[in-house]
Parts: sequence; structure tokens; C-alpha cells
Amino acid sequence: MVIQTVLDKLKFSLFSPEMSRKMSAAKIIVPDTYDDDGYPIDGGLVDTRLGVVDPGLRCKTCGGTVKECPGHFGHIELVRPVMHVEYAKHLYYILKSTCQNCHEILAKKPITEITEKEEAKDAVEASTKKKGSKKASKKCVHCQAELPELKLLKPTTLYKDKDMMLPTEIRDWVAGIKDADLRELGFDPLYSRPEWMILTALPVPPVNVRPSITLETGERSEDDLTHKLVDVIRINQKLEANINAGAPQLIIEDLWELLQYHVTTYFDNETANIPPARHRSGRPLKTLAQRLKGKEGRFRYNLSGKRVNFSARTVISPDPRISFDEVGVPEEIAKELTVPLRVTEWNLDYSKQLVMSDSYPRALYIIRNDGRRIKVGDTEEMRKEQAENLKVGWSLERHIIDGDISLFNRQPSLHRISMMAHQIRVLPGKTFRVNPVVVSPYNADFDGDEMNLHIMQTEEAQAEARYLARVEAQLLSPRHGHAIIKPQEDHVSGLYFLTNDEAVFTKDEASSMFYLIGMTELPKSDVAGGKYSGKHLFSQLLPDDVNLKMTSKLGEEIVIKSGKLLKGAVESKAMEGELLEKIFVAHGPQFTKTFLNNSTRIALMAISLHGLSVSLKDYSLTPKGDEKLKATIEKMNREIDNLIMQYQNRSLERSPGITLQETLEGLIVEITSKTRDEVGKLVETDLGLLNPSVIMAKIGARGSLLNAIQMTALVAQQTVRSKRITRGYKKRILPYFKPGALTGVERGFVYSSFHKGLTPYEFMQHSMGGREALVNTAIRTARSGYMQRRLINALQDLVVFEDLTVRNADMSIIQFVYGGDGKDPMYSSTAEILDTVKQDDIDTA
Repeated sequence: MVIQTVLDKLKFSLFSPEMSRKMSAAKIIVPDTYDDDGYPIDGGLVDTRLGVVDPGLRCKTCGGTVKECPGHFGHIELVRPVMHVEYAKHLYYILKSTCQNCHEILAKKPITEITEKEEAKDAVEASTKKKGSKKASKKCVHCQAELPELKLLKPTTLYKDKDMMLPTEIRDWVAGIKDADLRELGFDPLYSRPEWMILTALPVPPVNVRPSITLETGERSEDDLTHKLVDVIRINQKLEANINAGAPQLIIEDLWELLQYHVTTYFDNETANIPPARHRSGRPLKTLAQRLKGKEGRFRYNLSGKRVNFSARTVISPDPRISFDEVGVPEEIAKELTVPLRVTEWNLDYSKQLVMSDSYPRALYIIRNDGRRIKVGDTEEMRKEQAENLKVGWSLERHIIDGDISLFNRQPSLHRISMMAHQIRVLPGKTFRVNPVVVSPYNADFDGDEMNLHIMQTEEAQAEARYLARVEAQLLSPRHGHAIIKPQEDHVSGLYFLTNDEAVFTKDEASSMFYLIGMTELPKSDVAGGKYSGKHLFSQLLPDDVNLKMTSKLGEEIVIKSGKLLKGAVESKAMEGELLEKIFVAHGPQFTKTFLNNSTRIALMAISLHGLSVSLKDYSLTPKGDEKLKATIEKMNREIDNLIMQYQNRSLERSPGITLQETLEGLIVEITSKTRDEVGKLVETDLGLLNPSVIMAKIGARGSLLNAIQMTALVAQQTVRSKRITRGYKKRILPYFKPGALTGVERGFVYSSFHKGLTPYEFMQHSMGGREALVNTAIRTARSGYMQRRLINALQDLVVFEDLTVRNADMSIIQFVYGGDGKDPMYSSTAEILDTVKQDDIDTA
């Protein structure tokens, strides 16, 4: 019978010296590890009573081998007590709160309320006290004894009236405090007495916590903790020898201080105000605190995140032909990863086939009811026998195959859709194949990104992945409720070329498109000569209940009535903003998945038939456009010169709150940005709406008009911290310019275009602006990453309950209704009210 107990509470305490000795399996006295024969020395730091790390040896405490022995603590008897570095502050507060003479508490104020502010106040008082001036001495309210002035010099030195206190003196002081007073100060005298903060017996961790390794040369290399403990024992022995030999007090105190240093750095080798203990090579030792804290520490590195089995990682490459909820897995990976298959009456024959198979897919292991694992045999006879003995209720570990579910992830995982459930599709090659539609939630691209694949090993985990984390259920972002998995780049261009007014396709082309998405029947022709308009073909993908009226990015009206595209060309805004969300809310994830897969495949076919490419000609102005550009630049130069002249004549009107120079700079930036806008309009009209670069920018496929402006006309004003560039040489930013000049050229206005090419000084100015963007990005990434980590730690125990309240771990209510409205942004799109379009609006279209 198993008796279940509920953990009522957890109590932490300090170790008393008696507890350290009681817990210890051996007293460590030798500052060495192995003898000349390579056997652990008795009383040394790898004494076999502390456990064993070498195969073949047995622990003298429990008799276990390397795998069986959990390890046992030892202890070092310190000749003189030393302070535990982590408790120096606590001891200082206790001494400040009590009387040295009668050990009574001075003020009825708990230790927890003594703040950093009071400590700072004490420091200020001490620093402002003039030399020679007598300070009014304070007296104990109980025994009228004069209270000494106490100071803590970090990390572990306490001063009493300018005399350094020895750890023995501190221990005697705090040991005399009554239990009732300790409770008043916030201590539990039964479990954590302050005198235990002064160490007399130092616990030595088991050998398996600090194992020694054998190098290729045959030499043994000891762990950093062992190195540190060697130092502690050596100084301890030296101190004992000096005391026994009757050495002067000064030498004893020096050695005692050295012992304190070694014990301090044993606990934390990054303690402020003292040099870190170093290895022979000069590398600082990693001691106890360094093992635990920070990114590479025990908690974050080994406990919060760890290496896992049943996972694979490789480069990703695009494959627009697979469904966006699939992942193409290389055969090499599929033959390595396994998934458990429970043998039932229904799949017994299939299971036997897997055991009998000698090629992919096959079973690799049989797991019996008693948990014993049997490797599937290499010979046909063995496999045949194992298949015949297969019983219902056993399990197999088989290769992963098409249709299995997996978790797919790209780091950094910044939101929950950085990890989604994809179905496996085994494909040749060595990369994971990903549909380009699904890359945006992962923030992935195909320039060498790697991704991780995890194969879940229990039915529960697989069910959760299939029903909660599958890709098609994540189409709308949990952040803003708008589509995040949506057609991009070539898909958008393809949809535009498919649905614009000129798009007409032959019967063969239409047949190819529909065959691609598995449709076997062609609709009736809607254009003379048995041809099909793109609008008609696209309408076949739409559900009958979609009604939509909106203005596209190109400024034209798009009208869909009862699932038929009547007017306008579909571009990014229509597709992601209205159509996808409407279909997702009305018809659910499965239908939307089919629609998105089909529309993107047809879009790619359309762009292949239409063709889309750019050449240098597409980024070249006509002679007429060139003339207009020169005129615009000349006009800007005249305006800037005029402002500079007014500034030099002091006739420029100063803006309120800023200097004359700041006024000038502000006005010039205004002129340069106005010029760029004018040039933008000029480029757009000069290149024309049929220009591929303009089309791509306008429909939201890729790029912006700014790219076209900078390639075609001019790169324009370069800024650092949203101002014209000013820093560089004295009175000028580069040595090519006259000192004090303020026109566009000297302050970062790049007149050249990328097409024409930049002059050396323009290139440098452009680099200054570019550098700022790069540095900002790097700083922002680190800062936002750390901020997110803090938020996650603060919010990790918040849970939404069935009654829609948000509660934390102790069931306190944080929010009465989740989000204030109880809505999940992923399932509460603006498209909830389906019939947003008035019927008469559509009829008039």
C-alpha cells in the first residue's frame, strides 16, 4: 500500500557545526588527492568514504559503485573560525541591533526592516564626522554601557571603533543573544542561530560533485572546487603549525585572514573588493556561486533547459509544394528518430510487419509489459521469431513516417508560435523543407537558418500537439488577432497578376493550375474563345458566403459577392487583412488551410506564367525625369543656402525653447525630408505603374518606394540620432570639407543614387547612418531579450481558470475576467460580424 502524503511546508535552516560534523563521512586533513599508485589517499580530498568516481572502486561508506553511490559529505575542521561571506551583512545588522556588554536588543525593530537607506545614512554620518571632533557617544538603554561604532568593510571585515574584530569575537557576541531577542530580530533560534554564520567546520562536497578527469597525457586534472579546498586545507595546516609553534599574533592574524580569503572565494569567486582566486593558467576558478548563478549556471543551463533525446536539427530550405502544416524531413533523420507504437488487436498485423521489415520503415525495439527492451534482430529468422512472439499490450519503437506529428521550433523562441506542430513528410535531401508561407511566426528565412524538430513520445503529448499546437490553428496571431501566416512576396505578386483585369488564361493554363491543387473539374469559361479570367479562377477557391467590399493598397475598390470576385485585384491588404480572417472565423482552421494552400500554389503558377523580373532599366529615370530631379535638388540647395545666410546674418527667427543653431538644423532637416517626398512622387510617375519595382512596393509584396527612390534618384539625408551628422573632425565631419560649412554635402546629404554610385565621402556618411542602425539593433535585441526573460519569470504562474479568472500559484485572483473582456484575440477577429458589407453596396458595384 502506498501512503500518499501532502507536503505541508518547507523549512530552510543554517547548518550548525554539529550538523556539519554529523553529516560528514570523513574528516579531511590531507591537502592532496591520489597517491603515486593512483589510489585515493585516506583523509584526502577524494577519500573513498566521500564516494567514488573511478570504475572498479567501491565507496567505503555505503559500499556502492560509481553508479550506485550517491556521494557523501566530508568536513574540514577549521583551526580558527571564519565568517561565511554570504552572511556578513546579517551579522553586521545583528551587532548594530544589540549590546556587546549585556547582549540585549537595543530597539524593538525586526532585522528585515533595517534598510539599505539606513546603511547609507550610517555611511554618510561616518564620512561627515570631522577629524578630532568628538561625537556624542550612545549608550545601551539596558546596561548603560557605551555602544561602539561599527563598520562593515565588504566583504567580511567588521570594525569596532577602528579596531578590526576577529571572527571569534563576533561569534562570542552573537552567541550571547537570548532566544527571545533572536526571534525579535527575525531568526528562528532552533534552526538558524547567528553564531552558525561563523564557520568552524567547513562541509566538503562529495567527490561526484567535483570529479577529477584523466587527460590524454595520463595526467589527472582536478575540479576547481577541489583546487580551492586544497588551498583551504594548506592554509589551515600552516595556521595550526604557527599557533602550536607560538608564532607572533601578527603572523597568526595574517594567516587567519588568508584562510578567510580562501573560504570566501570557495563560496563565491566574484566577491567584490577582493581579487579572484586563479588557476595556474591565470583563469579565475569557478567556485560554488559561479556553478549556480547566471546563464551558464546549474539552474538556467541544466535545469530550466537541457539537451533532449528524440530531436533533430538541420538547415531549412523552402518547398512551396508541401502543405504549410507539413515539414519535409530528410530520410537520414527519419531513419534515426523513433516513436513508440502500442501494439493493439487492431494493429497487430501491421506491428508484425514492422518487426519483420529489414528496411525503412521498421521497428528498432520491442518493449515488453515488464519494461524490458528487446532490440529487433538483424537476421530474418530472429525477426520472424520476435514477430510471432509479439503480444497485445507491448510497444514498438518504430521509425517516424509520413503523417506523424512533430514539434518544430526556431530559436530564439520569442512567442508561443515559435514552436508549432507540423506533420512529417519524409523527403530526400539533407535539409528540413518548409513552406515559405509559414516562416513569419518563426521569423525564419532561408539564408542558412537552422531549426529543431522534436518527436513526442507519449500519446498525450501527441494529442496536445495535434489539437492545440497544429499550424492551421495559429493563423491569427495571439498578439494582435490578425493573420500572421499569410501569402508573402511572390504569392502576393502572383495573386495580383492572377486577379487583375488583364489576367486571362487559356484552357490548358487553367487546367494546369487546378490540377496543381487537386481540382479535377474546370468551371465554365467566362471569356470569349473558351478562355478564363483570373478573377473567375480565383473565385473557385472562395467559399460561397464571403461578401467583401474594401479599398486596396493601390486605391482601387475590391468587391466580392457571394464568393465571386467581381471587381479589383487581390493584393496583400485584401488577402491578409480581410479575406483570411473572415474565412478563418467563419469556416475554421481546416478549411482555411486548404484555401491558403490552394491560393498560394495557384499564385505561384500565375507568377510563373506572367513572369516577374527587374533589371537596371527598371531603376533608371528617363531624361525628362533626370531634368526634374536636378531642378528639385537645385531648389533644395537654394533653400538651404538661404537659411544658412539668414543664420550667419542673425536674421533667422529662433524657434522657442531651442538655440539658433538647433533652429537652423531643424529647418534644414524639414527641407531635406520634404525634398525626398517630392523625389518619391517624381520617381513614381517617371517609372510608371507598370514598373515591376513600383508594382511590388504598391501591392505590398516586397520593398517600398524608398528603395526605388534610393536606387534611382538619390539616397537622401543620412541621420544619426534623428539629426544631421555633426560629429567627426574639428568643425567638420570629414577632412574633405571646409571647416564650419553647413550645406547638404557637408552634413550627410547623399546626392548620388545607388544606381549612379556614391562618392567616397558620401559612402562614409552613409556608413555613419548605417552603423547607428546596426548598433541600435544589437543593443535593442539584448535589452528586449532580458526584459522578456524578467516578464516571463514574473508571470509564469498566472493561469486562466474555467471561470475566466486569472489566478497565481496561491490562487489569488489577478484579474476577474481574462484580459478584461474574456476574449482570445486569436478567435475574436474583426471579421466576427460576417456580413459587414451592405447588400445594396455590393449590388451597386
